[in-house]
Amino acid sequence: MDYGKTLNLPETEFPMRAGLPQREPDFLKFWEENDIYGKKQALHAGHKKFVLHDGPPYANGKIHMGHALNKILKDIIMKYKYARGFDTPYVPGWDTHGMPIEHAAIKELGLNRNELDPLTLRRKCHDFALQWVDIQREDFKRLGVLGDWENPYITLHHSFEAEQIRVFGTMANKGYIYKGKKTVYWCPHCETALAEAEIEYGEQKTPTIFVKMPLVKDNGQTPEAAKGKKAYMVIWTTTPWTMPANVAVALNPALEYAWVECEGEVLFMAKDLLAQVGAVCHKDLSNILGTTLGKDMEYAECV
Repeated sequence: MDYGKTLNLPETEFPMRAGLPQREPDFLKFWEENDIYGKKQALHAGHKKFVLHDGPPYANGKIHMGHALNKILKDIIMKYKYARGFDTPYVPGWDTHGMPIEHAAIKELGLNRNELDPLTLRRKCHDFALQWVDIQREDFKRLGVLGDWENPYITLHHSFEAEQIRVFGTMANKGYIYKGKKTVYWCPHCETALAEAEIEYGEQKTPTIFVKMPLVKDNGQTPEAAKGKKAYMVIWTTTPWTMPANVAVALNPALEYAWVECEGEVLFMAKDLLAQVGAVCHKDLSNILGTTLGKDMEYAECV
């Protein structure tokens, strides 16, 4: 007896085997030829928008699992939001500037950048990046990600650069852009600035230090008994390598600071820490000539 004929099974055109490696390209071809992305966007035109600003990958090599995880998870979110009724435009993009592009181009094309003028090197990097944009675009489509693949944003396009300048100008006009002081990490091998995330620190123990800052403007707070003697503000730091860039001494406005005579000099320091500092530095800091609140030394000056 053929027991298969005794089962009440539904009829379906789905094959017994999924055969996804063979069938998936057909699905993707169907989506592209029938502009499924465009049609679904037209269907939800006017609906409340859900916009996912996709951080662009570098156009400098083959995609890897990190790219796949990134794109697929975002595509799942976009398709879920679309199913919830949102208008979900997805504009993919590529970062085509910076050292990752230059480094990969030099390595893969065998360039000697020291023999190339800047314009030639930029053109080589430009063409190299656009080549990888096309390759990565096809790979992202192969992942099943729907988007406006024919109109991506690419950071080297002049229209994109112009928009960056406009945004920068708007930020500057609103006062968000300022010039300050900040450590800039530099790679002597690549001869370029590095992001903080690219810095790896070796294990190192650095001694803390006490530093005397010569006081040249005391706001009239120096006690009579201290006048005529060299006066110093005393600081303590756990980062001695920052001293060359030091531009200010911070005081607590509510704390009481003491003027202490020590070995012919006058030291200005927190009164509550005199005993502790004296023990560490092996100094007698018991001769207090007077005290001042931190707030009264605002805008005092050291050199």
